[in-house]
Amino acid sequence: MHVVDPGRKDAPVIPAGSGVTFVMPVLNEIGYLERAVRTVLAQDVAGPVELVIALAPSTDGTTELARSLAAADGRIVLIDNPVADIPVGLNLAIRAGRYPTIVRVDAHSELEPDYARRALETLESVRAANVGGVMRADGRSPFQRAVARAYNSPIGLGGGAYHGGTQAGEAESAYLGVMRRAVLDEVGLFDESIRRGEDWELNLRIRRAGYRVWFDPSLSVTYWPRESWPRLVRQFYATGRWRGELVRRFGRGNSLRFFAPPLLVLNVVLALVVGLLQLTGVISGIWSAVASVVYVPIALYALLIVAVALGAGGGRGWRDKLWTAAVLPSMHLSWGAGFVIGVVRGAHDTVDTSRLGSRNTPLP
Repeated sequence: MHVVDPGRKDAPVIPAGSGVTFVMPVLNEIGYLERAVRTVLAQDVAGPVELVIALAPSTDGTTELARSLAAADGRIVLIDNPVADIPVGLNLAIRAGRYPTIVRVDAHSELEPDYARRALETLESVRAANVGGVMRADGRSPFQRAVARAYNSPIGLGGGAYHGGTQAGEAESAYLGVMRRAVLDEVGLFDESIRRGEDWELNLRIRRAGYRVWFDPSLSVTYWPRESWPRLVRQFYATGRWRGELVRRFGRGNSLRFFAPPLLVLNVVLALVVGLLQLTGVISGIWSAVASVVYVPIALYALLIVAVALGAGGGRGWRDKLWTAAVLPSMHLSWGAGFVIGVVRGAHDTVDTSRLGSRNTPLP
């Protein structure tokens, strides 16, 4: 198949005031949905606006809350997403939308009032097909603040532009994304066979079709991470496993930064094997000394984690520092383990279970 050089085609120009469709897949978000919806409906854009919420089968009252919000504001449209998969919900919402610009939003995210207006200006000025900004994670508890620091740090998630980039320009992917619907229709919307990493894969197709995906650091979105260690680990394991699946499908279309956590996991496994062989006397003497080199990367990694943890939390105290020291390797090892299994066995029906049965505490 012929692949057009990325960045060579201009996305369609949309007349000002043509309208914007916000799309939001939702599952068990009772603690976050109302504030997220409020920031969407407060967007300062010319022309009509609608928010299409794809409701998965929630168990915490999210559906009832969404119906109440829709009854109070005619701009909110509710559709069912019975299979609960994010890409399915996104596609259902996009197809139900009426306007030529699509803005993906998340119930765990909050937009600045000028987010959509600025993004529309950038879309028009650079003729990009998709524009995204910076994910600024935040937290309320010591644990959630530690996760937020990891999200905001290149050490935590590998230095993708939307985790702290400062230079505008063409990008590999976009956080959430403000997209031209005509381009989405051309490349085929989200791939419903991909349950995690669906945004990266969509942006890969957009770029391969010749369009620009653009990073604009003036755009920022507040993101609230998972609230507990088990949910964080489940989220990152599922994400890592799907990244492994994407490597199976697309090979080196994936950035090199995605390979650091699985290398760490393989190093840890190798170190455990070497340690066992040393303890049982299978290897000794000079060979044991040579094999001990395997511990060096782990020691350096541990020193890095300690240094980051000691510098974390400002004046909030040791709880934040200790949680940071626990969160970073939890993210890296669970993601890396998922990646290795995903590469070897594929993702199959792996889902992110971190929001199933959620009882999120409402934000103030």
